[in-house]
Amino acid sequence: MEVMKTFSTPMDSSYKSFSMDLAGRKLTVDVGRVGKQANGCAFMHYGDTTLLCTATASDKPRDGIDFFPLSVEYEEKQYAVGKIPGGFNKREGKASEHAILTSRVIDRPMRPLFPKDYRNDVTLNNMVMSVDPDCNPEVVAMLGSSIATCISDIPFDGPCAATQIGMIDGELIVNPTLAQNAVSDLKLTVASTREKVIMIEAGANEVKEDKMIEAIYLAHQVNGEIINFIDTIVAEVGKEKHSYESCAIPEELFAAIKEIVPPAEMEVAVFTDEKQVREENIRQITAKLEEAFAENEEWLAVLGEAIYQYQKKTVRKMILVDQKRPDGRKINQIRPLGAEVDLIPRVHGSAMFTRGQTQICNVCTLAPLSESQRLDGLDENETKKRYMHHYNFPSYSVGETKPSRGPGRREIGHGALAERALIPVLPSEADFPYAIRTVSETFESNGSTSQASVCSSSMSLMAAGVPIKAHVAGISCGLVTGATDDEYLVLTDIQGLEDFFGDMDFKVAGTHEGITAIQMDIKIHGLTRNIVEEAIARCKDAREYILTEVLEKCIPAPRETVNAYAPKIVQIQINPEKIGDVVGQRGKTINAIIDETGVKIDIDDTGAVSVCGTDQAMMDKAINYINIITTEFKEGQIFTGKVVSIKEFGAFIEFAPGKEGMVHISKIAKERINHVEDVLTLGDVVRVVCLGKDKMGRISFSIKDCPKA
Repeated sequence: MEVMKTFSTPMDSSYKSFSMDLAGRKLTVDVGRVGKQANGCAFMHYGDTTLLCTATASDKPRDGIDFFPLSVEYEEKQYAVGKIPGGFNKREGKASEHAILTSRVIDRPMRPLFPKDYRNDVTLNNMVMSVDPDCNPEVVAMLGSSIATCISDIPFDGPCAATQIGMIDGELIVNPTLAQNAVSDLKLTVASTREKVIMIEAGANEVKEDKMIEAIYLAHQVNGEIINFIDTIVAEVGKEKHSYESCAIPEELFAAIKEIVPPAEMEVAVFTDEKQVREENIRQITAKLEEAFAENEEWLAVLGEAIYQYQKKTVRKMILVDQKRPDGRKINQIRPLGAEVDLIPRVHGSAMFTRGQTQICNVCTLAPLSESQRLDGLDENETKKRYMHHYNFPSYSVGETKPSRGPGRREIGHGALAERALIPVLPSEADFPYAIRTVSETFESNGSTSQASVCSSSMSLMAAGVPIKAHVAGISCGLVTGATDDEYLVLTDIQGLEDFFGDMDFKVAGTHEGITAIQMDIKIHGLTRNIVEEAIARCKDAREYILTEVLEKCIPAPRETVNAYAPKIVQIQINPEKIGDVVGQRGKTINAIIDETGVKIDIDDTGAVSVCGTDQAMMDKAINYINIITTEFKEGQIFTGKVVSIKEFGAFIEFAPGKEGMVHISKIAKERINHVEDVLTLGDVVRVVCLGKDKMGRISFSIKDCPKA
C-alpha cells in the first residue's frame, strides 16, 4: 500500500512569523504553523517561554441567554517546567488558583471589546508549553489571546495589549525577570487599547499614588508599541470578520415599555437605598409589563433584558445628568460604616466590617509554618504560601437561594485581591513564625465585598495578635460616562446597582503610606488618564477616612500576644549539623519528644526549630530536650535523667528522649557496691554529671560526683 507523505515546513505559504523586541527579549508570533482549524491561532514565543493561544467561536448564537458567553482558559502543563504531575493520576488536574486568576486577568480587558449584542460562544485557550523564568507566561497569554482574536474572523474591537511593571529602589522595570520580581516593590499588570487603559491589576509595597500613575502610563506606552506590532500581523494575515445574528432589544419594545412605565415611574422605582425595596418595585413593574405583553411571545422572551436596560439607562441618566445617586448620597459620600472585633468566641481572631448593605465577617486562624500551603504550579519563585485569604459568597448574602458548589472564579479572585492587599504589612517569618489563614464570610452584599474583606481582615489579624505594621483599608469607585471622553462622573463607594449599570469598578487598597493593591475592571473601551487619576485620588481620600475614623478607632494596634486559643510558637536556632541528632534514626528521637510533650516541632534546613503548642510548660520541656540533645557534651555538665536499663557493669540513664548515657557501677555510690540493683531500680530519676565521652564515643555519667542540687 502506498502512503502519501507530507511535511509542514517554514516554506508552507500559510506560515508567517513575526518578531519584535520587547523589554530586551525577543517576542515571536507564528501564524499558520499550528492550530489551523481554530478561528485564530498564535504560536507565541517570548525568550524560551512558549504558548499556544487560540480563539474559537460557535457558528450560531446560544439560545435563551442574555449575556456574551466568553470562556477563557489558561492551561498550565507541568512538562513546561520539566515536572511530572504529583498524585496517583499522573495527569494535570483541575486548574490551579494561579491559572484561574490568570484566566480572569485575560478575560477582564478583552470581554468589553466584543460586541454587546454578540451571543455566539467564544473560547480563548492558552496552553503553556514551556516556561522561561525570565519571560512571564501570563503576559504572553494575554498578548496571544489578543493576537489570536484579532487575526480571526470573530468580531472584536481590538487590538489590546498587556505589560507588567516592577519597581526596584524606585526605578520602574518593564516585564521584570524572575530575580527582579523577587525583590520588586511593585507587581503591576496593565492592559490597554491604542488610546486608553482597560485593565489594571497590582500588588504593591505601599507605593505612592503618583508613582503608581507613572507606572501605569509607562505600561500604557509599551502597550502602544505592542499594538503597532499586532497591527502589522493583522494587516498581513488577519481574516475578515464574520457577520452575526444581533440579539439587540427591538426599539419598538422600548417605546411600548415607556408608554406603560414612564421614565419618572422608573426613577421612583430605583431611587432607594434599600436593595429589597428596589427589587420589589422592579418585580411589580415586571408583572405589569408581562400582563400587558401577554400575547406577544417574541417580546416576552426578551422582556427581562429590556427591563434591565431600561433600569440601566434610568440610573445612568440620574447620575450623569441629574447628579443623583439611587440611594441619595453625594457623589463622593461613603455609606454608613461599622466595625467590631471579637464577635466570634474561641477562634483566634475575628472582626466584622459593615458598609451600607455590605457586611463581611473575617476569621483569622494561626498555625505552625508547616501548615503553609504548598504550590504546585509553574512559578519557580513560589513553592509555598504562608498567608492564605479565602473569600466566600453564599447565596443568602444577596437574598437568593441556590446550593453551594464551592468557590467559583469570582470568589477565588476576590480572595486573592484581599490577600495581595495585606501581604505587605505582614510580619516576617522570623518575627512571627506562623502560617496565617483569614476567611471572609459574606453576610450581606451590596457592592465591593472584596474591599470590605480587606478592612475586616486587617482588624481580624490585629485581634488575633498578628503584629501587622499598619491597618489596610480598601474602597471601590465607579464611573458613569456620556457621549464624549470629557462627559463622565466618578462615584465613591459604589453599591451593587451602580456597579451593574455603571462603567467601572476601580478597587484600591492600602495604608496611610501608600497603595498595596489595585484591581480595575471596566465595561467600556477604556479610561482616559484624567479618569484614572481622579479615581485613584478619590480612593485615597476614602481610604484615609476609613483608616482613621473606623479601623483605627475600633482596634488601634495589634494585640500584644496571640489569642488564648491560638497555638504558641517558640523558635530557636540550632547548629544545622545537629538536625540529625534531634530527629534521630527514622524520627525516633523527635517523635519521642512529641509523644511526651504533645507539642508540634518543625525544623528547616537552616536549623530553625519551631516548637508549637498550647501548654507552655510542655513547650519549655520540649525546648529543654532539644537544647540538651544539641549540646556539645563536656565534662561537668549536669543532667537529670531516668534509669532505663540496668546491666552488671552499670546503668543507662535517658536524659532526653532517645538520648542515653552510662553510669559505670563504680560511679553510682561513694561506697563500693556489688550490684547496681542495690542502689538503682528501673524508672528512678537521678541527677548526673557528665564525665565526657568514652573511647567508643558514648556519654559517661557519674552519680556520686554530681553536686547536690
